[in-house]
This record gives sequence, C-alpha cells and structure tokens, in this order.
Amino acid sequence: MMIKGGLAITRYTLTSAFGRGLAAQRAGLMSGRSMLTAHNLADETACMIGRVAGLEEVVLPAALARYDCRNNRLARLALDTDGFAQAVGAAVRSLGAERVGVVIGTSTSGIAATEAAYRAPAFKERGALAGDFPYRETHNVFSCGDFVRRYLCVKGPALVVSTACSSGAKAFAAGARLIASGVCRAVVVGGVDSLCDTTLYGFHALNLLSRANPRPFDADRDGIAIGEAAGFALMMSAEDSGESRGLRLVATGDSADAYHMTAPHPEAHGACAAIEATLKGAGFAPEAVDYIHLHGTGTVHNDAAEDMALARMGLAAVPASSTKGAIGHTLGAAGMCGVALTAEAMAAGFLPGTVATRALDPRFRSHLLLSAEPGPIRRALVNTFGFGGSNCCLALEWRP
Repeated sequence: MMIKGGLAITRYTLTSAFGRGLAAQRAGLMSGRSMLTAHNLADETACMIGRVAGLEEVVLPAALARYDCRNNRLARLALDTDGFAQAVGAAVRSLGAERVGVVIGTSTSGIAATEAAYRAPAFKERGALAGDFPYRETHNVFSCGDFVRRYLCVKGPALVVSTACSSGAKAFAAGARLIASGVCRAVVVGGVDSLCDTTLYGFHALNLLSRANPRPFDADRDGIAIGEAAGFALMMSAEDSGESRGLRLVATGDSADAYHMTAPHPEAHGACAAIEATLKGAGFAPEAVDYIHLHGTGTVHNDAAEDMALARMGLAAVPASSTKGAIGHTLGAAGMCGVALTAEAMAAGFLPGTVATRALDPRFRSHLLLSAEPGPIRRALVNTFGFGGSNCCLALEWRP
C-alpha cells in the first residue's frame, strides 16, 4: 500500500525484556546483551524466555477491573510510558474522540487467565469454569483492543488483528487504511503479547524452541525463544501532525501464500510478495534501503526463506539484523518491536547487531550485522512473517 506523503508517527513507546520505555530499548540495543532468562517447562524441557519484569504489581483502574490479565497489565504498563497516553489525549482533544481509532495486534491475547482458571480449585471441584469468569474481557482476542480504547477514552473504530507473528505489523497496515479512507484522522496502532503456557507448549510440540539462546541466521541455529512485549504508536497524516520531520510510515505490503499451517513457503513466495509490494509502494530502490529489521526467528526454515527473499528482491547487500536473540520472539507484538527498535536506531544513528549469532550460515547471502555499528538510517524495512503464510513488510523513513 502506497501512503502518499507518508503517515507521521508522532509518538511511540515499547516495553520488552529490555525494560520499560524507549530509553531502555535504545540502551539494550546498543549494549549487545541478551535479556533472555532460563525457563523449564513442566516436563523439565529447558528453554529461554524474554520476560517483562514487574507485571505482577500492575493494577488496572477499578472501572476496568474485569479486564485484569497479564496481557492487559502489559498494555497498561506501555500506555503509561514515554508520555504516550498523554499524547493520545492531546490528539483526542484536537481531532475528536470519534476520529481516533485503535488497531492492535496479538496472537494469544489474555489466554493465560483461562489457563489459571482451569488450574484453580473451583474448576477441579465443579469441572467447569466459574459462571462469572470474564472471558470476554481477558481471553477474547478483542480484549486488548477493547481495553486500550477504554483506557485511552477514544471512540473511533477499534479492532484487533490476529495473524500470528505478523499481527503487529498488519496493525500498522490496517491503521493506515483507516486514515486513507477518511474514517479516522489518527490511529493508535501497536502489538501486545504476553507469556503463556499455551504458546510455550505449542512451540515445544513443533520442536521449534531453542534450548539455549536463539541464534538468528546462524549456521547452528536451533529454534526460537518466546518473549513478551507491548508497544504502541500514534499515527496520523503529516498535515494533522503539523510536523515535517521525524518518523514516517511510507508503505506497507501484505501477502498470504497459505503454503502450510506453520512452515514458510520454501521458495519464499509470500515473503517476496510482501517485500515487493512495500518497495513499490514506498518508491524505494533496493540500494536506497539503509537497514532491514529481520523477522529472524532463529529457526532453520524461516531464516532460510527470509534470506532467499532478500536475495530475490535485490536486498542481500543491505545491512540487516534480528533482535530476537536479545528479547525473544514476541509473536503478535513483533511488528511493533521492529518499528520501535528501528526508530530508536534511526534517531541515535546506529545499526543494531544480532545478539548471540556467531557465524552467518554459509549458504546465506544476507549482510547480517553481528554487532552494532555507527551509521545513519534514513530508509528501513521491517519484516514479519506469520504462520499460515500471513506476511507483512513495513517501510519507514526518518526525516531529519
């Protein structure tokens, strides 16, 4: 999707295993350290996870108490950081609450609340969940979108995108369409995904969990680590923002090759289609791209398909890196992580490295950065590729 003039991202925030807020994200990126910690599943299978500290102490407002779950606590933590909620409040006063929308990406929403309910003594006694269990406000996939719109007091369209790992990026694409259609003048977009047993055991069953730190694009990569994160961006037209400088979303590219339920297309057809549409919409020649935030999960087949896509699209020489070795794969929030972390690198003038990766797979042609390097980023791509071949690529531009 071409976005004429680009959409201004006037405020953004991210909370991940790096910590709370943008300062923590930038420091984490520049440090080259992994924030993943060891975890054992019930069968003693060892894996690594990217956990956000302090969620157990987060309390939701009394009026939204039924929304209480790990996912919505994580959302609130992010909304209250970097002045984000205040920036949305200013947009609401300026544009009208009905003209501000919400589009959030997630994969499992608040499913951890249902996991806990099934383990509770009340379920064991009755063989059923309590009649007042707040499924709609917690487990339901729309829960985080509903919570965010109520918490921010916005009254425009609200929706949640759930396309596995591409959800957070597709939220940007859906938000851009709401603005282009004239339905909204501003949209809060983002991604929220929190740790839960369903995800950990699901990837374990697929033999995709790394027993050590994941090593994206490495010759010895053996799988992923699951992380959690919440991030949001306030997006509007340049005219409404009144800003000629800063971060712009200039194009999006979606595809769905539906090759397999979990495996990427071996010839990277869907990934190529998404990247090609984004380059065309942005008007970027491959050599004009300064940096690519890779999907880079650390699995054998996903990394191979992404490398193939970059080579076929003429992007193999572009500096690229994955941040999943540092904070884990945040699934539905991965697209938002990609945008926020790339934006921080743009603002600070450096190219992020790929934590834990030691040696690029010799079969690959990509220009993988193993450590952070100084250098300007004016134009960047953010790749996200989800289960079922649901893919999305975003083009960002930094206007000084």
